[in-house]
Amino acid sequence: MVTPVRVVIALCLVAPFVALLWVGSYAKTDPAFIGIPFFYWYQMLWVVVSAVLTMVAHQLWQRDQRARTGSGKGGGSR
Repeated sequence: MVTPVRVVIALCLVAPFVALLWVGSYAKTDPAFIGIPFFYWYQMLWVVVSAVLTMVAHQLWQRDQRARTGSGKGGGSR
């Protein structure tokens, strides 16, 4: 079943793939950050952003599962 929460979860998980597979958007050297070309620091920034988005997606998924099982009794983390 597609719900708004599941759409947000999907966007959180797909965004890093789209951002990093679209190489033409970041295949350049400027702007440099502390001497590091844009190409490298952009990818390293996405490591952190991806971790945060995955954490958000996980929290939303758990909340959605608790809401589906009622008040969260007897379920589990699945």
